[in-house]
Amino acid sequence: NFTSVGVRGPVSDRFIFAPPASAGFFLASTAMAEQQQFYLLLGNLMSPDNNVRKQSEETYDAIPGSTKITFLLQAVRDASAAEDVRQMAAVLLRRLLSSAFEEVYPSLSIDVQMAIKTELLASIQMDSSSSIRKKVCDVAAELARNLLDDDGNNQWPEILKFLFESVNSQNVALREAALHIFWNFPGIFGNQQQHYMEVIKRMLVQCMQDQENPQIRTLAARATASFILSNESNTALLKHFSDLLPGILQAVNESCYQGDDAVLKSLVEIADTAPKYLRPNLEATLQLCLKLCADTNLTNMQRQLALEVIVTLSETAAAMLRKHTAIVAQSVPQMLSMMVDLEEDEDWALADELEDDDFDSNAVAGESALDRIACGLGGKIVLPMIKQHIMQMLQNSDWRYRHAGLMALSAIGEGCHQQMETILSEIVSFVLLFCQDPHPRVRYAACNAIGQMATDFAPTFQKKFHDKVISALLQTMEDQSNPRVQAHAAAALINFTEDCPKALLIPYLDNLVQHLHVIMVAKLQELIQKGTKLVLEQVVTSIASVADTAEEKFVPYYDLFMPSLKHIVENAVQKELRLLRGKTIECISLIGLAVGKEKFMPDASAVMQLLLKTQTDFNDLEDDDPQISYMISAWARMCKILGKEFQQYLPVVMGPLMKTASIKPEVALLDTQDMENMSEDDGWEFVNLGDQQSFGIKTAGLEEKATACQMLVCYAKELKEGFVEYTEQVVKLMVPLLKFYFHDDILYMPLQCIELMGDGCLNNEHFEELGGILKGKLEEHFKNQELRQAKRQDEDYDEQVEETLQDEDENDVYILTKVSDILHAVFSSYKEKILPWFEQLLQLIVNLICPHRPWADRQWGLCIFDDVIEHCSPSSFKYAEYFLRPMIQSLCDTSPEVRQAAAYGIGVMAQFGGENYRPFCTEAIPLLINVIQAADSRAKENVNATENCISAVGKIMRYRPECINVNEVLPHWVSWLPLNEDKEEAVHTFNYLCDLIESNNPVVLGPDNTNLPKIFVIIAEGVANESIKSDDDCSKRLANVIRQVQMFLIRNHLELSNWNKSREYTPLHHPKWDHIIWLQYRRMHCLLHDPKLWSSL
Repeated sequence: NFTSVGVRGPVSDRFIFAPPASAGFFLASTAMAEQQQFYLLLGNLMSPDNNVRKQSEETYDAIPGSTKITFLLQAVRDASAAEDVRQMAAVLLRRLLSSAFEEVYPSLSIDVQMAIKTELLASIQMDSSSSIRKKVCDVAAELARNLLDDDGNNQWPEILKFLFESVNSQNVALREAALHIFWNFPGIFGNQQQHYMEVIKRMLVQCMQDQENPQIRTLAARATASFILSNESNTALLKHFSDLLPGILQAVNESCYQGDDAVLKSLVEIADTAPKYLRPNLEATLQLCLKLCADTNLTNMQRQLALEVIVTLSETAAAMLRKHTAIVAQSVPQMLSMMVDLEEDEDWALADELEDDDFDSNAVAGESALDRIACGLGGKIVLPMIKQHIMQMLQNSDWRYRHAGLMALSAIGEGCHQQMETILSEIVSFVLLFCQDPHPRVRYAACNAIGQMATDFAPTFQKKFHDKVISALLQTMEDQSNPRVQAHAAAALINFTEDCPKALLIPYLDNLVQHLHVIMVAKLQELIQKGTKLVLEQVVTSIASVADTAEEKFVPYYDLFMPSLKHIVENAVQKELRLLRGKTIECISLIGLAVGKEKFMPDASAVMQLLLKTQTDFNDLEDDDPQISYMISAWARMCKILGKEFQQYLPVVMGPLMKTASIKPEVALLDTQDMENMSEDDGWEFVNLGDQQSFGIKTAGLEEKATACQMLVCYAKELKEGFVEYTEQVVKLMVPLLKFYFHDDILYMPLQCIELMGDGCLNNEHFEELGGILKGKLEEHFKNQELRQAKRQDEDYDEQVEETLQDEDENDVYILTKVSDILHAVFSSYKEKILPWFEQLLQLIVNLICPHRPWADRQWGLCIFDDVIEHCSPSSFKYAEYFLRPMIQSLCDTSPEVRQAAAYGIGVMAQFGGENYRPFCTEAIPLLINVIQAADSRAKENVNATENCISAVGKIMRYRPECINVNEVLPHWVSWLPLNEDKEEAVHTFNYLCDLIESNNPVVLGPDNTNLPKIFVIIAEGVANESIKSDDDCSKRLANVIRQVQMFLIRNHLELSNWNKSREYTPLHHPKWDHIIWLQYRRMHCLLHDPKLWSSL
């Protein structure tokens, strides 16, 4: 039934594999026809013809799993079959056991299971082919891994006996097989590992000392490394096996010179996963790696792997490595030497297609290593090591050295940020000289360094060097004979303008626009005549970046660019112009957003039609089409420009947007062999799980997913009720993303949906998932704190470690703020009916506010309980036993952030809490006043906490006057106003002040209204500090109060005739008013009657 082009006909008609009923099926011959058909199928699975291979894969997938085992094992055992067929059968058998063990193996009879085990061990012992034997060992290891139960019991004791016998055998092939199985599955002893620990160690030592068989020494070293990796957290075991490390290092050295880098790769894995294991022999490890890295007789890959050990240690054990700075310093010249390994290419500067970096090249590997080691060890260590080397390289007559020196400066900027900032003027002046270097690749490297520094040191870089940098980049962009340099200068300009303060860029706008327009016109002609596009792609993005920063100041240049940009979108439809078209779409939308709706509207219709045409073809776009992400972002900008008018386009936009936002990352559990066949260049990233297994995730598409999620939130924000019909499907998509930790932007996007869409947007299933996620985040938060405390007790703990731990702590606190934000959104939308759901998190939140917790924990824990009080009262009081006492005590906390959170809680307790909270409001009053009247209460670090205390006192007087002597406290409270920092609480205080004035409160107004000047100053200062918005209700109430003051002044015969005639005030003397009061009155009067005059006053 099989032919050279695959298999024809239905599976049931063409190929019926019936699983045998007894174990004897392996020893008896299968029907010859079926056996040969299966061998043909295996051969076709390896066919170079895609169609044949695809049809064969479909046929193979249709065969029942239990039947596959039958024929695969028979093929492996059939010595008469072709070698490649047998190898393929072994690989497929291993994959079957790896991916479908639970579906296939338990359904087999006990006899069949025993036969499989027996046949595998027999094959290892009897097969004469070393490659087949190795692959069968892989199958046996996979089966053993799956036969280890949850309690660590090995359900295949015969394989352990086989290992012990084989490792002591005189047969070298059997010793190799035993080591190979142990390397593949070092956890094979399960819960008996401790019992056999000394036996395992003796076995490995004995094999490492086998002087007659180097392959045994190599395998023993790999097996030892694998065992160490699978027990990385067992400190006692690592220490017990530390005396095997010299044997591993010796095997690394020997095997490298035999052309085998497998042991070296194992050393890299140890450096990554169990770096502390290297401590007793760290110097020897570093010396060996330096030696291998410097040996040009080895392959580039081997040299790079040797360097990778050192670089990885700088990331995983920086403190340990910092104790060996002398050796580390020797690695820096090696990295720089690799970066010089460049070939002369006469066509390089003319290339119109930018190829991806060759990550296997020494130059890229050296640059990456330098970047990582600078970040790992820090600038204090690395910059002194490298500075002199770079200066020498920049003065070298060989362009490759100058290029490498500039690229090195680019690489270390992030890690050496603090140290380089002090000498930035010297660095920039020197780098700018190379924009005029005779070699184009050096000019390219100079642009690269400028662009990188513009990002790493923003906005200081822009503020200090804007005149020199803009001039140098514009001049370099005129290099018409070297388009690749031109393009990179434009790319550096993009980096510069993205982080450039608007005020700094405006004086250069005419010059920038003129240059960019000239280049765009010239390159557009080149595109038409020659088809070249590289420079045009970058120039279009430069225009977009300049417009984005300049905003409305770009209006005069709008007509200069828009016609050409529209022309590109209309005509650049060829596949090779997809990136140009996408960037141009981005540029048009950014310019539209910058200049505003009024200027953009005449072109809006035409632009929308162009976007709609592209959107119509969206389903035909390939998954990796660069236009997709540009289109998604452009639609969101158009939404911001058009506002409610954009709603009509939602039916067209939402389908593709939801499709992109729904991308699921491709993940896989892979063994070492499978992982080697998958490339990180294809978007895969791997995490080593031990036992020769890795977790892989394909990250391609995640950026687009994150962008799409951001755009959905943008639509919801801009269109509000116009987005309601899409609420359900968006929430269904968004809530599960809370656990989607692969991309930062995705992590907490759903909270914005909850805030925008309110009650009813989440169902019970959503809440169940959300509760589990938040609980996991909080538990992880506490666990991470414990790990950091343990690291502070480590023998390698130093100042730099503490900096790293502080960074980790900040990241954890950030996640805690997002947990708080999500709960805030939930409480504000669902009120007290959500409290039963909240109780699963209650104890974890209570843990946050324990006195021994860090101040950030207590701050955010109190904030969460503040929300409970504010949105869930009076029911919130049933949790009072958990938070009331800590909240009141926290009013006296040494941390101002904690005091602020506690004071806010007291305020909402008075405002929303209800009768049960009354005695606690009374108890809080003297504590609040003590904070307000403290000598340093208005210091910068304390002012927000103080203002929240003032607001809380005001709320108690306003909402719970029975708790306080209002007439006694009120004069003090007025004297504490206004609030200038906390705008939200300022509104509360001004509203209460308006209440008091409007009710003619005698304490506030004073006898004969003598306190009005003071009130006047308070209001004027509040307005001047923008504590209130001009369009809110509080502002209108204050304006009314000012009018009342005006009437009071008229009644007191204050003449304003000079204002009416000359718009100038002549202050009339009044015994109770000084000049400052008059100035405030002038300002307030202008605010009411002539807002434009307000700013000048």
